Amino acid sequence: MPLKPRDLIRSEVFAIKAYHVAESEGMVKLDAMENPYALPGPLREELARELARVEMNRYPEPTGKKLRELIARKMKVPAGMEVLLGNGSDDLIQIVSLALARPGATMMYPTPTFVMYGMNAGLTGMKAVALPLREDFALDVAAFVARMREERPALVFLAYPNNPTGVLYREEDVVAILNAAEGLVVLDEAYHVFAQKSFMPRLAEFPNLIVMRTVSKLGLAGIRLGYMAGRPEWIAEFNKVRQAYNVNVLTQAAAEFVLDRLEVLEDQARRILAERVILGEALAALPGVKVFPSEANFFLVRVPDANRSHEGLRRQGVLVRNFHGVHPLLANCLRITVGTDAENRILLAALRESL
Repeated sequence: MPLKPRDLIRSEVFAIKAYHVAESEGMVKLDAMENPYALPGPLREELARELARVEMNRYPEPTGKKLRELIARKMKVPAGMEVLLGNGSDDLIQIVSLALARPGATMMYPTPTFVMYGMNAGLTGMKAVALPLREDFALDVAAFVARMREERPALVFLAYPNNPTGVLYREEDVVAILNAAEGLVVLDEAYHVFAQKSFMPRLAEFPNLIVMRTVSKLGLAGIRLGYMAGRPEWIAEFNKVRQAYNVNVLTQAAAEFVLDRLEVLEDQARRILAERVILGEALAALPGVKVFPSEANFFLVRVPDANRSHEGLRRQGVLVRNFHGVHPLLANCLRITVGTDAENRILLAALRESL
C-alpha cells in the first residue's frame, strides 16, 4: 500500500480547513479590512530609494531592535514593557499558542471572532472553548467569567474591537476578565486606530496582559508586520518560540521608514472614519439591510439572502466577505470594508441591485 498523508499527519491538521483568500484581481476589494489609500506619491518615491539601499544578501537583525524601539516610542508602549515582532499578527498568535500549549491546556475566546485563534488551538493541541456572544454580538461577561473559572484556561484571546462583528467590548468587561483569569489574556487590538481606545497604557496594571497589534489595518498590509507588548518575563519566553529572522529586511526597513512618519497613516485613518459614518448611514437606508454598529474599519450587515447578494456583488466586480454558514449568529451576514468614497459608491449601487 502506498504511503498516504493520513498515515502520518496529525488528526488535528485534517480536522481544520486551510485559510481561504478569494481571488481579487480586477475587483473592488472590500473583503479584507485593508486601508484603501496608498502612500502619497512623493513618500513612495522616497521609500523606494530607502529600500534600494537595503542589503538583501545579509540576514536581518534577528529581533528588529531599531524597529522595536521605534514602535515602543510611536505606539506609546509603557516604560518597562518589551516588544516582540512577528510576520503579521498571525505569527504572534501562533507563537503564543505554541508557548502555552502544555498537555491539557485550554484556550478560551468569545465566538464568532477571528478564525486564527481556533485554528491555532487545533494545531497546537489545546482544548478550544468558544463561548457564544449575545445575539447583538455583545460579550456576556458574567457567563464568560463563570466558564473561565470552570475551565481555568491557560490562554484567553479577546479581539478589541472584535472581528467580524466590529463590536468594542466594554472596558469594564475586559477588566473583569483580566482580574478573573488565572492564565494569560491576549488583547488583539488590530483595529485600535479606528476604535481609538486601547489597553496599551494599562499594560503595567495587569501582570497577565499582552497587547497585540498589526500594522496591516493602518495601511501596511503588504509588508506583514505584527507586534505585541507585555512584561519582559513574558516576551523573553515568547522570543524563544519565535522563528529566527521572522521579520525580513525589507519589512523592517519599510516599517521603520513609514512608522517614523506615522501621522500620514493616522490622517488616512481619520478619512476612513469619516467614510465609515457616511457608508454606515447609506447601508442602513437600503431595504432589508441591518447594519451592526462598528468601531473598526468595516461593517457587518445582515441581508435577506447573503449568498445571493455576495454572488451578485461578485458579478458586478465587488468583493466582500460572506459569513453565512460560518456561525449561527452570522446567518445571512456580509462583512464590508470601508473603502474610498468612489469604492463605497460602487459597492452601494451593486448591493442595491443585488438585493
